[in-house]
Amino acid sequence: MPLPTKDEALQLLEQHVKDDYQRYHARMVATVLEGYAQHYQADPHLWFVTGLLHDIDFEKHPDTHPRESLRWFKEWDYPEDLAHAVEAHAVGYNGFTTLPRTKLAAALLSTDELCGIIYAYRKLNPVRYGEMKASSIKKKVKEPAFAAKVDRTTIYKGCELLGVTLDDHVANAVKYLANLD
Repeated sequence: MPLPTKDEALQLLEQHVKDDYQRYHARMVATVLEGYAQHYQADPHLWFVTGLLHDIDFEKHPDTHPRESLRWFKEWDYPEDLAHAVEAHAVGYNGFTTLPRTKLAAALLSTDELCGIIYAYRKLNPVRYGEMKASSIKKKVKEPAFAAKVDRTTIYKGCELLGVTLDDHVANAVKYLANLD
């Protein structure tokens, strides 16, 4: 099954996602997933591309996301692990009920919304990712009024399925995001 190169995946992102925040969010998620892949001795390229493309249809199809991207992944003959992770990260939304059954899918579920909190935190505290304190991010996760649109239940469920504590997950995400600095 073919998988696009990083450059090809970035071109797909640029082609389908015009919003600067959504593009940056995709890069954040991809970076964290790549770090987790190395931690779990998995395929970092697959995990990076999955993170990069996980919301590729969201901008144009928010009410059915990720239905369209799943169709594209099938047409493009992308790996089932990528498609499953993207489908499972939408559990509870737009009629999707598939729970993560792989480390990749659990990592995407736990990371997607966490990156929204980290992004919001950085907007208020413009420090490099490598200088962030995981304890400060964790406090924001537990503060529902902060980045109120972020679904914390998916972070917790993803952590549970991934087998990591929230403390460790936040610390890992901050550590892996230092690569974006």
